[in-house]
Amino acid sequence: MAEFKKQGLDIELTEDIAQGNYSNLAIISHSTSEFIIDFATILPGLAKAKVKSRVILTPEHAKRLLLSLQENITRYESNIGKIEIPQPSRNNEDPIVGMGPMGNA
Repeated sequence: MAEFKKQGLDIELTEDIAQGNYSNLAIISHSTSEFIIDFATILPGLAKAKVKSRVILTPEHAKRLLLSLQENITRYESNIGKIEIPQPSRNNEDPIVGMGPMGNA
């Protein structure tokens, strides 16, 4: 088990959670009081994506996550290089292609 201190907050990271879950698809939905992000894995040749994790956030925390991700992507691109997002082929009949990996619903 690892413990982190960030801004005076103790954060515990257990070994099983530290392993993480691979995700190449995110489905985002919202109501008036929360944002729900389902992280899923979709594999070639399989018709069904399996949700590996669901995160429920207040609208304020969803916006904070957006800003934090933008800041980290900007830092990443300035250090490592621009992240390119390939355009889907028009001939591809995969229904998920329209959303693209990590798209939203």
